[in-house]
Amino acid sequence: MVREEILTGVHLSPVQMLRALRDEPGLVGLFGDWHHGDTVIGVRPLRVLDAAEDPFAALDAPAPQEPGTGTEDSGAAFGGGWIGYLGYQLARRLERLPAAPPRPARLPEHHLGYYDHVLRHRAADGAWVLEWLPGTDPARVAAARRLALAAPGTPHGPAPYGCDPFTADASATAHAAAVTAVLGHIRDGDVFQTNICRGLEAGYRGDPLDLFCAGQQALAPRFAAFLRLPQGAVASLSPELFLRRTGRDVLTSPIKGTAPAASDPAALHASVKNRAENVMIVDLMRNDLSRACVPGSVRAPAAPRVEPHTGVHHLVADVHGRLPEGLGDGALLRATFPPGSCTGAPKIRAMEIVNALEPAAREVYTGAIGTAGPAGLVLNVAIRTFEFTGDRVRLGVGGGIVADSDPVDEAHETLVKAVPLLDAVGAELDGDLRQDWEGHRPATGPETLPALPVLPPASGEGVFTTLLVREGAPVDLDAHLGRLGASCRTCYGADLPRGVRGEVQERAAALPGPHRLRITAVPAPAGALSVTVTATALPPEPVPPWRLVPVRLPGGLGGHKWADRRVLAHEPVPGLWSRSCDPLLVDADGTLLETGRANVFVVVDGAVLTPPADGRILPGVVRARVLAALRAAGADVRERPVRWEELARATEVFVTNSVAGAHPVGAVDGVRRWEPGPVLRSLGPLLG
Repeated sequence: MVREEILTGVHLSPVQMLRALRDEPGLVGLFGDWHHGDTVIGVRPLRVLDAAEDPFAALDAPAPQEPGTGTEDSGAAFGGGWIGYLGYQLARRLERLPAAPPRPARLPEHHLGYYDHVLRHRAADGAWVLEWLPGTDPARVAAARRLALAAPGTPHGPAPYGCDPFTADASATAHAAAVTAVLGHIRDGDVFQTNICRGLEAGYRGDPLDLFCAGQQALAPRFAAFLRLPQGAVASLSPELFLRRTGRDVLTSPIKGTAPAASDPAALHASVKNRAENVMIVDLMRNDLSRACVPGSVRAPAAPRVEPHTGVHHLVADVHGRLPEGLGDGALLRATFPPGSCTGAPKIRAMEIVNALEPAAREVYTGAIGTAGPAGLVLNVAIRTFEFTGDRVRLGVGGGIVADSDPVDEAHETLVKAVPLLDAVGAELDGDLRQDWEGHRPATGPETLPALPVLPPASGEGVFTTLLVREGAPVDLDAHLGRLGASCRTCYGADLPRGVRGEVQERAAALPGPHRLRITAVPAPAGALSVTVTATALPPEPVPPWRLVPVRLPGGLGGHKWADRRVLAHEPVPGLWSRSCDPLLVDADGTLLETGRANVFVVVDGAVLTPPADGRILPGVVRARVLAALRAAGADVRERPVRWEELARATEVFVTNSVAGAHPVGAVDGVRRWEPGPVLRSLGPLLG
């Protein structure tokens, strides 16, 4: 049986005791729901597992026991056992996985210390109890007693520490691109869900223990843990239970589904997207437990519940199972590690995708931290976890991606999880991340955008229109000739020659495959017009969603399509403009105009907005068709000035022109990213 001794006269709080023991080697602290709500603190482990040893084999070994006792103590005592972490990269010892990306911190893959004695602070009465396992050297017990009794006279206040602003190893745009790649795997049937993460990192000054104490006191997370390592430290403020084994009964409580603390919990519970995340991971954990548990014993008896954790709301579910006689904790972990809530489903394929898409290898993050011994096995999921090496601190953040995940929202959700942690420990995001966090606001205002030169068009070069030729027939020819003729009358006081229609039709009929056809009218002597028709074959490969680069152009390009396009030759970066990258023109008053070759539509609060054809933009032919189609379908369509700041709130952006049809915008630089949305999909036949 575990031995124990109440330490009279010791009235420190758990945080004070941890600080009083800060200089002790092998210091560990478990705060929260590890063992009946009590706090467990250990120092000077009997041994630390070597990095080359197999941690799963160590956990398979039975705990020390006296003759006639079981391997779990049935009372309230904790006693001791293995305490430490299993890093995410241990998955490579269990499954064949591709090479991981570079490792940023180089903490060991695992760190497990065997503690034959611990201090336990009983939550029920505030007493400190010294506990030790059978066979512990009495000299070690006596030394621990002296240390604990001396703690009230040892400095136990906070020491100063500081973090530089946290930067990210992947920008919001890069993280959203990784999410977009996962969505492609989901659409291909490769996976159902994948957890994609990025790392935040900062310079650190001081003892990591003080950051942990500040976070634990501010947030009181369910499974907080501090581990002192020779190479650094780990401070985990995790809300999530990975595994709890009590006797032969096993429980896992995966968290999937997140919303800000200020949101309505009922909305999270009703969210189809978040419930889908949770259901898939519950199924995965049922499968993992079934690999180790008695057949038929694994069950998930209830719908997920909403719980508040570390500044956010989460959906939490429970999965239960029962182990067969004689199965060790190592075997249980071989069947279930790493935690499925941080991989995805199917698990192995999701881990392969993680290795391909994440910028840095996970270390402790998304592994597990906890204890295994006579009292049983309890491990958290190592999320909300700060990892310290040298003068650096790292925090991993991520989320589960399902079919209807929004890439930009997922990048923002990583900060929804990080910011309450950073606030609790007195840290902050750097400037770029702070702007990403504060409501998806644009990183730049219109007044700071690069400006294109205002150049009056060389009217002598003429005006033109561009249309699509499909199967030898010019598309919307009447509308294009009507607009071009109106420009000719306004600009040159002349009508198009009578034979233009026949010339265009004859030229189009001879074109195999899709072509872009350009009709240019140039003023000629005696008030006449000279018309030329040229054609260019369209590449067969599809065009990806457009990237728009915002630039200022006071007054815009105007309502005529001038052949003089010199203004658009000015690129912020040479060679930037391409089939899928175009300038987004913004007027001096901060309103959107058009792109260099398309009209713009923005969906905000359910309304479809497009800038008015008031002489600053070209009245596009496909623009008119889209407006008519949406109005006929009963959509809320508004031709009105679209303000720059409305872009950040848009749920969908697309462009229209006669060659691309209606085409999605994937990103506006400095603002956000989008996936193709329902308005664009509803246009069906107008897609290019």
